[in-house]
Amino acid sequence: MIRVKICGIGSREDALLAADAGADAIGLVFYAKSPRNVDIGQAQAILAVLPPFVSTVGLFVNETPERVREVLAHCPLDILQFHGEETPEYCASYSRPYLKALRMHPDLDPLAEMARHPQARAFLLDAYSPLAAGGTGQLFDWARVPRESSRPLILAGGLGPENVADAIRLAQPYGVDVSSGVELRPGVKDAKLVRAFVERARQARI
Repeated sequence: MIRVKICGIGSREDALLAADAGADAIGLVFYAKSPRNVDIGQAQAILAVLPPFVSTVGLFVNETPERVREVLAHCPLDILQFHGEETPEYCASYSRPYLKALRMHPDLDPLAEMARHPQARAFLLDAYSPLAAGGTGQLFDWARVPRESSRPLILAGGLGPENVADAIRLAQPYGVDVSSGVELRPGVKDAKLVRAFVERARQARI
């Protein structure tokens, strides 16, 4: 079964919407430059209302260790997601499961980059943009998703209800991640789009 993560959650209402729609995980963005950024207080309020068995992922981009540890001291996140140029040593230093995002620049060798992160639980493959670290709504060529990976791959970048089934059939990922593709505006989710995205991802056949 394809796993689904709804990222860029900015309110308790949207967290409950994602959970009710059947999402396996939600993503909280701790990145000041993102329009979906949440502070520790907002994150605590969101985490307090989530039902059991919905994983919580904290997204960081080239953040200082002090800031990551401050967030972890107040927010019981299940998984960390590093979306910048973080080193393997940095990512592994928090004694917490982590995902490493790979921005699929045309010159990137994803398998070589994966080999650099032996402790990563999974890799999130996202579209590359020189203007933003993520959440751009841009696509990348799904044919570039490597089939040789021994670890789970999560597909992101430009996904929405209208194309998620095709993406799953072509790329055959472990899971899919969506943010801007199910929004009314940055950080505010659209209930119909969230439900449609989860439903179509679940119905897709690899």
